[in-house]
Amino acid sequence: MPDMRPLVIFGASRGVGLELARLECAAGRRVIAPVRPQSEVAALDEAGAAFLRADALSRQDVAGTLARIGGDFDIVSTLGGQADDGRRADDEGNINVIDAAVTTGRARRFVLVTSIGCGEMAPFRSARAIAAFGAAVDAKTLAEERLRASGLDWTILRPGGLVSEPATGRGLLCEDPQMHGFIHRADVAWLAFRALRDVATVGHAFAAVDARRMNSVNALSPFPLAEQDFQQ
Repeated sequence: MPDMRPLVIFGASRGVGLELARLECAAGRRVIAPVRPQSEVAALDEAGAAFLRADALSRQDVAGTLARIGGDFDIVSTLGGQADDGRRADDEGNINVIDAAVTTGRARRFVLVTSIGCGEMAPFRSARAIAAFGAAVDAKTLAEERLRASGLDWTILRPGGLVSEPATGRGLLCEDPQMHGFIHRADVAWLAFRALRDVATVGHAFAAVDARRMNSVNALSPFPLAEQDFQQ
């Protein structure tokens, strides 16, 4: 079972990554969170996750972190943001993680959390979205492309606008490139939790939205995630 393998979460110090760490630890899974030297780790420690100090923009740090993990493991990356020198975790950090995962030969599942508007969704972005988030989304697309070509068992989740409120349970995945909307961070974490346990999600890129806060010109066709014996 995938939940018997350790889960490495890059970007777990806050947001979706932290919410996922809480879910996985509560489910009894070993969670390892590489975090930057300056990142606060009290919430991770409280959740029960182990943490290692590493900078995702350093290929050496990332490779060294994964080399320390014995046996097979799964990876989730929610990395994003821009360093003071202009380098982006959206592409460079994620690509470092992807390349290191390939090198180990022990990464079994890789879930990458990016953003609505990436990849084949790009032609449907609004001018406002491009002005506000275009550079970050384009960088995340580069990471998606690297993951698709990696040979890993990958799944890509593209959340809409993120909301920091409790989970609603209304999060859904769909492959509609024209989908737009919002979703709570906790619901994205829950979708990632389920995707890791559903092999049917391998090789797919999904928009992740709240069923009551989404819109598209196309009829809604949610991906049927496998029903398993767990509750949100």
